[in-house]
Amino acid sequence: MRSNLMKEFDKLVEIIANLRNKNGGCPWDLKQTHESLVPNFIEELYESIEAIENKDYNHLSEELGDLMLHIIMQAQIAHEAGEFQIEEVLNKINDKLIRRHPHVFADGYAKDANGVKMNWERIKFDEKKKSRQSAIDGIPRSMPALIVAQRMQEKAASVGFDWPDVEPAVDKLEEEIHEFIDAFQQKNVEEMQDELGDMLFSIVNIARKLGFDTESALRRTIDKFDSRFRKVEEHYRKNDKNMLDASLEQLDEIWEIAKKDE
Repeated sequence: MRSNLMKEFDKLVEIIANLRNKNGGCPWDLKQTHESLVPNFIEELYESIEAIENKDYNHLSEELGDLMLHIIMQAQIAHEAGEFQIEEVLNKINDKLIRRHPHVFADGYAKDANGVKMNWERIKFDEKKKSRQSAIDGIPRSMPALIVAQRMQEKAASVGFDWPDVEPAVDKLEEEIHEFIDAFQQKNVEEMQDELGDMLFSIVNIARKLGFDTESALRRTIDKFDSRFRKVEEHYRKNDKNMLDASLEQLDEIWEIAKKDE
């Protein structure tokens, strides 16, 4: 099993090296840089996430291969430029996993999965404190805002800035809702936007405290909306009617039927 695994890994590295070979390689692959591959890299990541959310594990195995392709391609480009080698990538992640799991590889202790995560963030902060001024540094702002918010809260929690349970987080959301309503009633557009952001941040905090992933929760709701709305459209198509001619009450009635059919 192990020898076959290494054989397949080495084969992939060799294939990508051949694609990047200036003598007989692929023109498209040769043209690529670290930067040019970023959009495709992100797309492959989201396709992997979609396969996970759909529980399509056969598709997931293919998408993980596409992600691996991008990782090896980035390493190959770096190798050609004298920046680093694929061995360095593997050595760094191996060392990092051992360092940040002292409860497995040393004499550390973690009570549960949350304890493991807290330890990870603390160890990471200690490792990075020479180059980072804050515990919440190092979060890529190019990620979706919900993910940024959740990671920021997790990092803050790792240094003790967190409520002990979820109830105060729920109270905070209620407070932010009232503040938004006040801003809405006063027609204060700037304050409404600020309070809406505070509400979203509070919702992320509640989800985090409950062990939910906010991004995934929102995606589930998006999928439900997608399914129900398409059923409303289908209803009007089947009956040769135009949705634009229907009242909101009529549309909502069909929506509720679609909801019950799930």
